[in-house]
Amino acid sequence: MKKIKWGVLSVSTHYSLRIHDQLAESERCEVIAIASRDKARAEAEAARLCIPRAYGSYEALLADSQIEAVYIPLPNHLHAEWIKKAAAAGKHVLCEKPFALNAAQAADAVAFARSRKVLVMEAFMYRFHPQWRRARRIARSGELGKIVAVQSRFSFDNRDPKNIRNILGAGGGAIMDIGCYAVSSARYILGSEPRRVVSLLSRDPQFGTDILSSAILDFGLARAEFTVGTQISPSQKVEILGSSGSLTVELPFNVYEELAGNLTVRTGLGTRVVPCGPAGQYRLMFEAFAEALAEGRPEPTPPEDAIANMKVLDALFRSEKSGGWENLG
Repeated sequence: MKKIKWGVLSVSTHYSLRIHDQLAESERCEVIAIASRDKARAEAEAARLCIPRAYGSYEALLADSQIEAVYIPLPNHLHAEWIKKAAAAGKHVLCEKPFALNAAQAADAVAFARSRKVLVMEAFMYRFHPQWRRARRIARSGELGKIVAVQSRFSFDNRDPKNIRNILGAGGGAIMDIGCYAVSSARYILGSEPRRVVSLLSRDPQFGTDILSSAILDFGLARAEFTVGTQISPSQKVEILGSSGSLTVELPFNVYEELAGNLTVRTGLGTRVVPCGPAGQYRLMFEAFAEALAEGRPEPTPPEDAIANMKVLDALFRSEKSGGWENLG
């Protein structure tokens, strides 16, 4: 089985902590290079993670002819720029969420990647965990009746002014960092796009980033509601409400690979817990992308989905300013 050779653009704690070990077990993926703007840092990380090559610039990694695909865990404001640079170098791209700072940037990056005939995908890893595949099957089976609402919460406590999540110009804030999950998962379950949205955001007086944000997404006959925060005790849960039952994804986004993702299903017949996994959702995502590349198929999640998600985030920020409902347009 051919392994796709990957490069990682930046020395990223997220990559080293959550992804690298999963890829080390992959039969489809092989990470052969990592890059940093600080070559010594890249070399130290490559040695620590047993990655064969280290580069002192992102451009140098993209010039490596053996690298077929790149993973981009750069700060949010750099995503669109480096998607385009990677595509220009002929590399296929898996980019961390959010895909860009706004829908226009996302659409431009996707169009450029398409023009270069490379695959490009937003890295929403949760969609590859079996708990979400099962949750969507149950929601669409009719067991819960008609789906009328998706309610989500996602929060953490991070008050470090130097942390990228707290830097407004770098695309920090609750909506961009974790609200994107709430929007994406509601769209995934409902299988449609909201018509309009309304939001209420509270911003940190020092950082300027939103630290407590709530929203309602109007899908017509269903709605999604969420609250996300960056200065609250850590928490996450998604509940899918139907006319005759409900389903709760107990740990929807950061489930450990050693643990099963548990779905709690409540209907008139009683309550049951459906274990899904264990599974390495990052490995599954990378492998699905690699298989599509190797077999000449489209991306597992089309990049147009990233544009659609960004349109919702854009509307949420417009609603913050207008104080009312905003159409997606």
